[in-house]
Amino acid sequence: MSYRRSLLAASIIASFCITGTAYGQDAGTTSTTQQTKADRAKAKELGQVTVVGIRDSEAESLNLKKEANSHVEVITAEDIGKLPAKNVADTLQRLPGVNISSSSATEGGFDESDRVSLRGTNPSMTQTLVNGHTVGTGDWFVLSQVQTVGRSVSYSLLPSEIVSEVVVHKSSEAKLQEGGSAGTVDIITRKPLEFAKPITAEASIGGVYADLPGDTKPQFSGMFNWKNNDNTFGAMVQAFYEKRSLQRNGQEIVGGYNQIGAKDPIAVAHPDLAGVYYPNETGQTFFTQTRERKGGTIDLQWKPLDNLTLNLSSFYSKLKADNYNRNYMMWASQFVPSGAGLQPGYTVSGNVLKNATFAKPGPTDMCGANLCSATAYGVYDQISRPKASSSSAYTTLDAEWRATDHLTFTGQVGTTQGKGDSPTQDVSELGFGAGAGANWAMRGTGNPINWGMGGDNSSPSGIIPSAGWIFGGQDIHVKDKENFFQSDGSLAFDDSKFFLSSLDFGVRYSDHTRENKSEIAQGPTGDWQNPANYPQSFQHYPSGFNSDLGVNAPSPVWFYSPGALAAFDAKYANRNPVTRFYWQDLYKVNEKDAAAYLQANFSGDRWSGNFGIRYVDTKEDITYNTPAVSQYTTAGPITGSAFGDYYKNTYKHSYDRFLPSLNFKFNLTDDLLARFAASQTMTRPDYSALAGSFSLDDLTHTGSGGNPQLKPLIATNFDAGLEWYFAPRGLVSAGVYNMQLSDYVTFGNKNILFKDQQASSQQGHDVFSNYQVSVPTNTNGNVKGVELNYIQPIGDNFGVQTNYTYASGHADGGKPLQGTSKNTYNISGYFENQLFNARLSYTYRSSFFDGVNRTDIFYQAGIGNLAFSLGYNINEWMAVSFDAMNLNNPKLKYYTVNPAYGRQPSAFYVNGRQYYVNLRFKL
Repeated sequence: MSYRRSLLAASIIASFCITGTAYGQDAGTTSTTQQTKADRAKAKELGQVTVVGIRDSEAESLNLKKEANSHVEVITAEDIGKLPAKNVADTLQRLPGVNISSSSATEGGFDESDRVSLRGTNPSMTQTLVNGHTVGTGDWFVLSQVQTVGRSVSYSLLPSEIVSEVVVHKSSEAKLQEGGSAGTVDIITRKPLEFAKPITAEASIGGVYADLPGDTKPQFSGMFNWKNNDNTFGAMVQAFYEKRSLQRNGQEIVGGYNQIGAKDPIAVAHPDLAGVYYPNETGQTFFTQTRERKGGTIDLQWKPLDNLTLNLSSFYSKLKADNYNRNYMMWASQFVPSGAGLQPGYTVSGNVLKNATFAKPGPTDMCGANLCSATAYGVYDQISRPKASSSSAYTTLDAEWRATDHLTFTGQVGTTQGKGDSPTQDVSELGFGAGAGANWAMRGTGNPINWGMGGDNSSPSGIIPSAGWIFGGQDIHVKDKENFFQSDGSLAFDDSKFFLSSLDFGVRYSDHTRENKSEIAQGPTGDWQNPANYPQSFQHYPSGFNSDLGVNAPSPVWFYSPGALAAFDAKYANRNPVTRFYWQDLYKVNEKDAAAYLQANFSGDRWSGNFGIRYVDTKEDITYNTPAVSQYTTAGPITGSAFGDYYKNTYKHSYDRFLPSLNFKFNLTDDLLARFAASQTMTRPDYSALAGSFSLDDLTHTGSGGNPQLKPLIATNFDAGLEWYFAPRGLVSAGVYNMQLSDYVTFGNKNILFKDQQASSQQGHDVFSNYQVSVPTNTNGNVKGVELNYIQPIGDNFGVQTNYTYASGHADGGKPLQGTSKNTYNISGYFENQLFNARLSYTYRSSFFDGVNRTDIFYQAGIGNLAFSLGYNINEWMAVSFDAMNLNNPKLKYYTVNPAYGRQPSAFYVNGRQYYVNLRFKL
């Protein structure tokens, strides 16, 4: 069978990227014979000859998409190199149906893409694979380690330099590993024998400037590949080191909105305020961080026989994420109920006290049991996490044996591990502004709250330690580990009376564990309430902090240096490993998953497709601790903790499922094709949803807990579309999809009695309080949408890429689905000639439900991002590039929704702009 070079390259690459029997993907090719690894390597070599820039990489990506039997999107390494992209998520956000977010929990958004989601769903419903296998992940933010623990992968650990291609599977196949109800992202890394030359070396040296902190940090990546002349053995080494400074200016309304009681003094004096809500703690949040990402890959590939290929691959990435967060807050719940000093002219709208001024209280005014003149009108949290980090690693051994011209076997065995570490948190919580008076003015959900506080906000002269606390988890080390094995086979048929081109089959087994084995919850000790013992030196928020946010608030605000805070906590924080051991945050989820599949691939004159079924069996072993005996208690009580007795709970759960899938492609003409797909897919519940451990906030009497009885989410999916490839680099496509979600995980609330640790310590005896706890539950839901894509070359050097996605999603009862943006669109224009290449891209997603913070439902408002890249080829082996991220300096806006008070502001963040300059070498 003979082909022209270009057609051979396209078809073989399609087989490698979309079929990938070694990686558990679909045999998405119309060829009647199974392609070998050698053929794929040859195709890669041809591809490296022809793919030299944006235009040719676009043509290659579209050809791979066109040739696939299933619905996929493809991005190639060359395309990634010409994008303003610093990790794999950055490269994906321009594809139709893809959304990205810059955080994983309630820490608020940052300046780098971190999570990927597909088709209006939350990131946990999108599975991320590397070379067809799971990748262990970790999070640097403490709440993502112990409270909001999802199944999504942190893309902050995956630099774009490791990528050969990225394949986004929007329709499922029996060969695909289960886990991605909405779809699967498969990151294909580079392989030694796929390089065109015996020796290839690449390097990039540069730096990044962040305009908000006004700091420049170094960036480096390098790759060396060698293979012998016979193309039977090769070795590749990659390394990367990327450091940068991050500053985020923000405002947060902590603790949501409190209600004025009918018997509160303020309501007695002003009956119109009874039942009205007001912002609890409104604070100016100054977050700084140094991110240092380093790691690399080692890949060895060997062909001892013409029909046998072995590949040993190892990857490691660690993100050091030292960070310091300060939140200087007006503490309205301390003085509003008393009504002391409330001035005429306050405004109530929508059952919310929008504007109010509280003058300095009189000498006899009471705020609860204390004189208002001695009551802290503000509270200040300073939290330094000097050694926060996350990491991801894997090692795999792959084998492919072409037993005959028609029968191929592949195997993969490996291990992967991710970690999230918070060794220490240096914390100071202080009251301030005794009887100082305060005021605020709300300006709608799209603007921060203007507020003011009497007294001196520029120094710690008026601190009230007794109104605060020393809190924060220590010695937190969360592990995410999986050992896995997979074996696949593919039997090809030359001639079949039943249009059967090949039959794929395989099995997979994995043992996955996610656990937090230790945590110490520090508290105060010694003479910590004496203001004289606190650091005497201090610094200030940067000038322009409030103007960046567009808010009027106290300025300048003081803060302790991280070193001063660490020295204070070393002396006055109680970190006893026995009495302060925090049993309630410990959890372990172990899953043993077995799967088997059978997939038939069909092809006819103008059509192709596949039908298959995958069987999945899951056994879960969930361990967590509760402060009281439950029906799943297996041991206890665990004594000796200052937080009371705890009981070990174990819940074992097993389930199995058959997951059918169908993909069909019909070529209406040579350039116009239609697709249809139907499948059932499965996503297991998030680890924090299962683990059952409770996290409580003594200040707001709220918390969250898990539910080990949760069932896996089952999605019934339908997908249809038309694609017109009107030019080698041109595409017009339209598609519709519908996902019916069974046992979707949502949240509910219930009141549970717990010991109030802070009040008990302060009052010297046990104090029990009702906490409103948010727990996950199963429900049903639906998400459906439309995807439009238009890619237009303009002349020889210009081009435009645009796409739009509409998504509509809801759970039973009209509740929102997490992650559903109704409107998402991307527009990108590029120019390229022999010397220059440039691209300007804008991405927008509308507002979406982001989760539950304590008991408040919160949303992220619509956000747009502008990025630019410019490259110049100095010669054949050297080029310089300039990338600008967040050029429009987007302001991230969050709001909360409650039937009692409607939509109200929750948080605002500005991260500034980032500029990258790199000198690239290739030999």
